[in-house]
Amino acid sequence: MLVLAGLIAATPAAAQVRAVPAQPESEQAALRGVEVFLVNETDAPVADAGPRQIEVTAADGSRLVLERAPGPTRTIAPGAFAKVRYIPVSVASVAVPPSAQHPAAPIPDGETVVQSSTGSSSAFVERFEPHEPIYGVFGMGDSGAKLQVSLGFKPFAEDAPAKLGNLRFAYTQTMFWAIQQPSGPFNSTIYSPEVYADSALDDTTRVAIGWRHDSNGRGDLDSVDLNRIFARVEKQFDLGNDWRLDIAPMAWFYVGSSGAAHDVPDYYGYTSLTAAIQQRDGLKLSLTARGNVETGKGSAELFASYPLARIGGGMGFYLFGQAFAGHAETLDDYRRSDAHARIGIALTR
Repeated sequence: MLVLAGLIAATPAAAQVRAVPAQPESEQAALRGVEVFLVNETDAPVADAGPRQIEVTAADGSRLVLERAPGPTRTIAPGAFAKVRYIPVSVASVAVPPSAQHPAAPIPDGETVVQSSTGSSSAFVERFEPHEPIYGVFGMGDSGAKLQVSLGFKPFAEDAPAKLGNLRFAYTQTMFWAIQQPSGPFNSTIYSPEVYADSALDDTTRVAIGWRHDSNGRGDLDSVDLNRIFARVEKQFDLGNDWRLDIAPMAWFYVGSSGAAHDVPDYYGYTSLTAAIQQRDGLKLSLTARGNVETGKGSAELFASYPLARIGGGMGFYLFGQAFAGHAETLDDYRRSDAHARIGIALTR
């Protein structure tokens, strides 16, 4: 369903281009972005990015104020249309009546219960969120298999006092499985708990500050432990046609003991940069580079993924590729420079 053009906020361009938004199901659904069609009803091409703000009514009756996401100004041919993306803004920051003000949907307090052949299991599912990718990939030769499990958890509601709603706990475990060897041992495992505060500066920028521990789980003689205080910024750029670019620089310093690996910073470095380009429900490419500028040592890791739901069969996971080049893919052998390529599936990306 399309919302009537009469819901569109008046703008100087309204006489040339008519903005027709798709109707979101709810405010929560609108957080993923709302498509707006810019229809050129004139006899000449018109360059227009659309009105800055649009007021719409969701299918559940919520009245929302949407604001144009960053993006290029489109030139629309006569009688044609362009598709742009709008996102909800804080209602308190725009001039709308109190009856139209709806706070963000809170996290439900109740638990989710699942009944299966193993019995009844329950969890506060709405508080879990994807963190780093969850995947299993397999390579040729000594690349073996690489498995990773990662989850984030929000211990407090979004509207908790003292900004506690920004707090996150996360845990990542990365395992290297030598499937090319007869007994198929797990040669190395990295255990990575972390706690951090994640805050939105605006609709396209987020900042995180926290602590992360990475360990190989060994004893005193061959333990490698990294304890880091980090700061990360992510900026999102709308490229149009459901494509976006995410840039995330990150910096850290080491605290506490590093076990037997006192020279880890020479190889692991103090900074990283992640660049990811993806189409909504489509291809995603993500490249992370980290290292030490002074020693010239570091690494780069590439992820490539595509949702298999696009292919058919109702599948709910991704075709996933992973490639690594450089130092410290594993903490057990962080001084070694190596290159591996693997392919498999991912549950999150």
